[in-house]
Amino acid sequence: MELKDVMTLIGGLALFLFGMNLMSSALEKRAGNKLKQFLSSVTSNPFKGFLLGLGVTLLVQSSSATTVMVVGFVNSGLMTLGQSISVIMGANLGASATSWLISLQSIRGTGVLQVFKPEIFVPVLALIGVFLYVFQKKARRKDTGMILLGFSVLMFGMEMMSGSVAGLGEVEGFRNMLLLFKNPVLGVLIGTVFTAIIQSSGASVGVLQALTVTGSVTYATVVPVVMGQNIGTCVTAMISSVGASKNAKKAAIIHLSFNVLATLILLPLFYLLNHFLSFAFMDMAADYVGVALVHTGFKLAALVILMPCSKYLELLADKLVPEKKSVESELLDERFLNVPSVALERCRTVTVAMAELSMQSILDAFALMEHFSEKDADHIRDEENQVDMYEDKIGSYLVKLSGRSLNEADSAEATELLHVIGDFERISDHAVNIVASAEEIHDRGMEFSESAKKELRVIVSAVREILSLSLTAFRDKDLHAAVKVEPLEQVVDFLQEQLKKQHISRLRRNECTIELGFILADFLTDLERVSDHCSNIAGCILEITHDNMEIHEYLRKVKGGQMQEFNDLYDQYKEKYSLPE
Repeated sequence: MELKDVMTLIGGLALFLFGMNLMSSALEKRAGNKLKQFLSSVTSNPFKGFLLGLGVTLLVQSSSATTVMVVGFVNSGLMTLGQSISVIMGANLGASATSWLISLQSIRGTGVLQVFKPEIFVPVLALIGVFLYVFQKKARRKDTGMILLGFSVLMFGMEMMSGSVAGLGEVEGFRNMLLLFKNPVLGVLIGTVFTAIIQSSGASVGVLQALTVTGSVTYATVVPVVMGQNIGTCVTAMISSVGASKNAKKAAIIHLSFNVLATLILLPLFYLLNHFLSFAFMDMAADYVGVALVHTGFKLAALVILMPCSKYLELLADKLVPEKKSVESELLDERFLNVPSVALERCRTVTVAMAELSMQSILDAFALMEHFSEKDADHIRDEENQVDMYEDKIGSYLVKLSGRSLNEADSAEATELLHVIGDFERISDHAVNIVASAEEIHDRGMEFSESAKKELRVIVSAVREILSLSLTAFRDKDLHAAVKVEPLEQVVDFLQEQLKKQHISRLRRNECTIELGFILADFLTDLERVSDHCSNIAGCILEITHDNMEIHEYLRKVKGGQMQEFNDLYDQYKEKYSLPE
């Protein structure tokens, strides 16, 4: 083998790996919404879990990527360990699709078959891919173009590898090396090590398929090497589980033990049958399709044998990774960053949890103004600390996610989340401020007059509704609820001014004290600020819907009475929350 052939082989392998990575990344990005739909179908039903793993792997063309996602789901508490087993098994089978794509290289013939030969259709796909990526403005079309380009680069790399090794069949040293790999143990070992190094079973199988053009690679070599490749692909998930929760480590162990046990069972069984039946194909030269058949056949056989034993795989993982204490799941697992659409979906789920906690804290604080409890006050402060933690983690995670390649819809959603987490955090801050006011009233033995209490109940009711509307608008992406927030916020502003005037009147009549007036002013300010943050949240949702983040410009138009719908809603809320006579 000349130096030129060696360099061509290296270049072909580099193009092959780059093309596979490019295609996989573009598929992940293009299939973002489908991945979210798959995730929402996570279930304890093993068959549905299997289909989930199979479907995601077919979409992203990487069982390693799917398994790493599964480790992240388990680590985040999004998926139980039991649910992960069937998903991992589905991912194993889905990985065989790549070998069948590569098998297109083996198409030969004339006439209609010419159209399906890679040297005919791949350049056409590459041209279409360039056109879509360079000349189209829509992100989805660009992603489609990148998928086609990735596949084209992969196939060109495959062609280069095949051409560079074609003459190896005449090299005695190469043939002798392949004879060594007929040894089942050595074959499994080389397949495991090589796949572990490049961290892609699809690429590893592709290299094996390329070597078949030499005519010296027999099925006696292919069978053990393919089994080893399935073990080597587990290294990515094992690395991913480092530093993760116990359950995430168990998920990675299940992935590894599934492939190791399948090899330990099927390899001796296969050679035992060969000993008695003497399979004629063992000394035949393998080809692209033959390697794909062995690859898929091994995975199917493994499923038939081990799928009924999934509970025992879970028990084995429990033995290998024993529990010590209760395990805390990660809120946002960085493994998801490699699949931005999945990371964003998880980020929204955590932000919804933050929003609900923030809203609950302010509602709890309202209750303290009438019935103070030291225990409840401490609980609200704990909730505020947790909301602060949410903001820090979500904000940092979104910054990292923004550095990834996002489609237009995901980019808009990431922007929305970045804007609203600050408002949710500030709402919980106001809850703590209200706790301080309630605490001061309680400690000093003060009490608002009956007329003040009735007025406060009106404005608190209005703020309760605006909190509910803004949470519904964000959590459910409910534009109908979002539209109602701003007019109600204006009513809260009006009520605040009215309550201040009423307080001054009571002071003049000696029905209230200056000390209580200071507390009332602080409380009203907190209520008004909370409604402002609700307005920001709703405005952000409305503006994102119209692909525009000019929230303040939108609010200026609304408050300026330039929208009839706003005026009608304002009148309705003003009547609903009128102060008692």
